Amino acid sequence: MMTEAKPSVLYVDDETNNLLSFKAAFRRQFNIFTADSATAARKILAENPIQVIVSDQRMPQTTGIEFFASILEQYPHPIRILLTGYADIQAVIDAINLGQVFRYVTKPWNQDEIVHHLQEAYQLYVLKAQNRELTEKLIDNNSKMEFLLRQQLLS
Repeated sequence: MMTEAKPSVLYVDDETNNLLSFKAAFRRQFNIFTADSATAARKILAENPIQVIVSDQRMPQTTGIEFFASILEQYPHPIRILLTGYADIQAVIDAINLGQVFRYVTKPWNQDEIVHHLQEAYQLYVLKAQNRELTEKLIDNNSKMEFLLRQQLLS
């Protein structure tokens, strides 16, 4: 099913230093893509299979929650992590309800904590992909069994 050597993670943040730090810190364990805007992130999503998306909450054109909500229909499968320097309970609620966020992490991040969250997110991605595949097989097998049963009833 999933045969990638390293999970692909997209990090979205308007601050270049944060993008560079994130890539430097996590590039050994993950295939890191970075985007400085929601527009750049959408382009990366269109061109690459991404399993985990990490977004900063406060960006000039859009918030992380708004970005997650805007891509949900087209890219429902990547697991989402919201990263913010601000403690805002409404943002947490919106992240869960609107952006379907898996984790809410505060800045400055703890490297070991982020690695743990990224690994958990990837494991969840894999489990959901396996679940979708098994569900498709089950539906296909049920259709075949129904066909065979109808054939048997008709004969």
